[in-house]
Amino acid sequence: MYGEHVTSVDGPAAQPAPPIPPADPTPASPAAHPHPHPHWPAGAVQVAEPDRFTRFVVGLYDRAPRWAVPLAALGCVGVGVAYALVSDPTRAAPDALPTCLLKLTTGLDCPGCGGTRALWYVLHADLPAAARHHFLFVFALPFLAYLFVAWGAKQAFGWRLPELRISPKMIGGFLVAWLVFSVARNLPWVPFTSLYV
Repeated sequence: MYGEHVTSVDGPAAQPAPPIPPADPTPASPAAHPHPHPHWPAGAVQVAEPDRFTRFVVGLYDRAPRWAVPLAALGCVGVGVAYALVSDPTRAAPDALPTCLLKLTTGLDCPGCGGTRALWYVLHADLPAAARHHFLFVFALPFLAYLFVAWGAKQAFGWRLPELRISPKMIGGFLVAWLVFSVARNLPWVPFTSLYV
């Protein structure tokens, strides 16, 4: 109406935008600005630069052939197997001190007690003796071995083996069973005393 700038076609003309004040050349204190940088938009996130070691590891991983990581993991498994074979944990003297810190200090079997002996018996194809020392380790071993082989084959050669579907509920159930087993093997009554190693 009166006082408005009207064009002949479509009504009031757009009002000019207010001028943007120039940036203050003097830096203010960090407490004066709620954002990491005074001229960054709200919600902007500053990504920290990786340190030298992280850059080295990432660069090494990028340059390494795709079979290097599975080979390194296989080497770690091989070291564990070699330790079990060389140490022969089944031949410890009856009065030898336990190597498990929990058992040494409390006399109780920890959740992993008997695992090395179970591995030794598995490597010698004596599954009953292995299960006697750590039943849940023997139960989980085929699944862990298959998951490792499937992962390694995919990483190294791009092979896709049939996927082993393990849901979070199954993992939770296994952890609960492991907890129950760990408590039961320390109970001082028959038949739980047969689980003590």
